[in-house]
Amino acid sequence: MAAIMPDPIKLAVDDVSKTFRVRGAPGQPDTLLPVLRHISFSVGENEIVSLVGESGCGKTTLLRIVQGLVRLDRGTIKLDGRVVQGAGRDRGFVFQQPNLLPWRTALSNVELGPELQGMAASARRQVAQRLLALVGLSVAAHQYPHQLSGGMQQRVGLARALAIDPAVLLMDEPFSALDAQTREILQRELLRIHAETNKTILFVTHDLDEAIYLSDRVIVMGAKPGRIKATLPVPFARPRAELPLLRGAPEFQAMRTQMWELIRTPPSAAA
Repeated sequence: MAAIMPDPIKLAVDDVSKTFRVRGAPGQPDTLLPVLRHISFSVGENEIVSLVGESGCGKTTLLRIVQGLVRLDRGTIKLDGRVVQGAGRDRGFVFQQPNLLPWRTALSNVELGPELQGMAASARRQVAQRLLALVGLSVAAHQYPHQLSGGMQQRVGLARALAIDPAVLLMDEPFSALDAQTREILQRELLRIHAETNKTILFVTHDLDEAIYLSDRVIVMGAKPGRIKATLPVPFARPRAELPLLRGAPEFQAMRTQMWELIRTPPSAAA
């Protein structure tokens, strides 16, 4: 059964394809490497949608196309009905590594986006303080990145992305470098922050449990080139039980098995 699309649509990806040109050795021709082919999906307002798939299926490339960091070859990206062309303040990006500026405190790292937008110092300080409180880091406001744990740095990165008040939040495996316990804590925190902010989120992960736990829908991608194999609705209402409890539900195990079978099925068998 097809998933029911929430209304209104916030983000629309329509027929997106991308091919990279790989420079050949001296005297050899360049090689064309198809990365994405005919990718189409939508994300509803306030929805969390995850992209999963084997390494090399183009998840991060797709996210960077949506962000405007990589130019698409064909297709369109629309945000709130407007065609996206290049990077913009309406999209916030949370990277796998927080990439904080080491000479800035947590507070001034969060202030960076509003500062670049020309916001007055007092106003951007209020925004940064509010968002650090939202991610549970008020006490660390004046600490520098080297004084923060990996999980705390990632919280600062999330607050920094939220500081520009983006229409959609793009998250590229933001918890993958963390230990298992910290990762589950931040997954719960993301659900809390989502409930408080109602942000639309497009989330890339290799972790099937994480995708099910966080998402309203999961898009399973195949590789070589990247394409959509299936879009699966998550059968759990919000608010959700903690992940260790949710894992025991038969529906959780059934969806995880379905996702794994889709990922491991070779293209010829899936066609």
